[in-house]
Amino acid sequence: MATIFSPSAILSASSSSSTTISPKSLTPPPSKPQNLPIQSSKPPLTNLTTTLTAVAAAAAVLTTSSLPSLADSPSAAYKIYYGTAASAANYGGYGGNSSKQDSAEYVYDVPDGWKERSVSKVEKGTNGTDSEFYNPKKKAEKEYLTFLSGFRQLAPREVVLNNLALSDVGLLDLIGSADSVTSEETKDEKGQVYYVYEINGVGAHSLISVTCTNNKLYAHFVNAPTPDWRRDEETLRHLHQSFKTVGSF
Repeated sequence: MATIFSPSAILSASSSSSTTISPKSLTPPPSKPQNLPIQSSKPPLTNLTTTLTAVAAAAAVLTTSSLPSLADSPSAAYKIYYGTAASAANYGGYGGNSSKQDSAEYVYDVPDGWKERSVSKVEKGTNGTDSEFYNPKKKAEKEYLTFLSGFRQLAPREVVLNNLALSDVGLLDLIGSADSVTSEETKDEKGQVYYVYEINGVGAHSLISVTCTNNKLYAHFVNAPTPDWRRDEETLRHLHQSFKTVGSF
């Protein structure tokens, strides 16, 4: 796989560019006879109304403060995944996890409830897959990361995407039937370059982020069938944007 890229390719100097590759009023009571005055034992209506209003307001405040919205704490819906990008020869498990935070080379967010798929040594050695998570309710909705060693710089955007597709039949098919394929080069606050791709296919949607650091090329994928993309677009874009290599955040 590593031979399909050109390690000596020159990084573009542009910091940001985009390319397209292929939306009640109360009636007062009648006056009582004045010759029969009666002393009421009940509290005045105004006092009762005031008391009930205060109780209702207090209940509303307590209810609101005790039930915070999930939207107020977006981080509660995700967990951070720490990936080690270990080589197949040194592969002692199935990707990084929170206990390997100190040795992590990259991170990305995973929605609560998603499951991790075990990646075998053979798969890691053939296509570079390092980690993968999926929605158990819809297994085709997933995110995963691949990496390749021996790359100091990124090749041109179209070359990188085409080479990624050569080792991923699903990506190759998606590109071939896509309605549109766009690419963009961006830089983070520390100047690290990322290639961002969005593939809008007839039956599926894919977001890809690629970067090169530590003499490795990392590619993060977020894929979903079109119906799931339409339903979960906000979440899927969050996953896509959460990917970063260690040292760039």
